[in-house]
Amino acid sequence: MAASDDAPMTFWDHLEALRTVILRILAVALAGFIVAFFFKEPLFRLILAPSSPGFILYRWITAAAGFMGIDATALQDFNVDMFSTTLTAQFMIHMKMAFYISLVIIMPYTLYMLFGFVSPALHRNERRSSVRVVVWSYILFMTGIVLDYLIIFPLAFRFLGTYQVSADIPNVITLESYTNLLVTLTLLMGILFELPVLAWFLGKLGIIDSGFMKRYRRHAIVAILIIAAVITPTTDVFTLTIVTMPIYLLYEVSIGIVKREK
Repeated sequence: MAASDDAPMTFWDHLEALRTVILRILAVALAGFIVAFFFKEPLFRLILAPSSPGFILYRWITAAAGFMGIDATALQDFNVDMFSTTLTAQFMIHMKMAFYISLVIIMPYTLYMLFGFVSPALHRNERRSSVRVVVWSYILFMTGIVLDYLIIFPLAFRFLGTYQVSADIPNVITLESYTNLLVTLTLLMGILFELPVLAWFLGKLGIIDSGFMKRYRRHAIVAILIIAAVITPTTDVFTLTIVTMPIYLLYEVSIGIVKREK
């Protein structure tokens, strides 16, 4: 990086460049927040869709079961009432969800700006590797988010929202509880889908290799099952399998990535 065509940048020049990058990211984040905030109805249609019996996952399962001659209409026959307990709860949740959505929307721009700041200090081959890592990190994170929204969170909500220890105790779920679970599961799945990137990084450092990952495959499967059981505290094998299989496949992909990069 250079302050001019000839003179290298000083520490203060770098600091000023970083400040500019951060201010631009904050400005775009603010714009994204404002857009998300003012589009309240479509935003919460998207957020609350998994709580509806007509959500796409339930229709998929019902259609698939019908194709196999199984009656699964009971899956769509559920109702979970949601309510707000405090005067400011709905407004604060609106603010919070608009903020989270804006972070996801501007993530490509944020990564682009940060990479643009550090890339001049990298060699050409390091720059190419960094671009691949950044792009794949984003793709994997978004894949985890989509999988959680379409499959994992709806199944978890369907189970937890209708689970009763007694028929005399109805479930009335707070909007805050619903959104907190959605955000938590989404973040967890996004992070778990970064497994191939983490394996590549540890392989580059020489901490692990493909042989190590193969030797401890059984241990990894047990760990994946435990993680899947924690993420989706349902009692059915189907849901546990739906969560476990993508993570296990990512583990196998990670073995191939580590082996190829050695």
